[in-house]
Amino acid sequence: MALTKEVVISGIQLDADKTVFVNKDTIIKEDGTKISSTRERQVIVSSMTDKNGDGSFTTTVTDISGEPAEVQSVCNAAWTDAVKTAYINKCKAALGG
Repeated sequence: MALTKEVVISGIQLDADKTVFVNKDTIIKEDGTKISSTRERQVIVSSMTDKNGDGSFTTTVTDISGEPAEVQSVCNAAWTDAVKTAYINKCKAALGG
């Protein structure tokens, strides 16, 4: 009896803000036959913006270097400078900026 585990990307979607949604399926097989699978949905935004105590903002760009190549390709294509700026401004507005 040989058990194997495989993680596959089963879908990548974008919303209006170019937030990337990635479906990752983990498949467990016994002797080549699937016996179990689970799905994880990952949400990836271009950056995170926080409001500091003095009213200024700190924005951290999301590091996608550890993501699979196909996810990186989608992020890099979708996250133009204009998209990134618009998202940062939306976050600042939501934080009272």
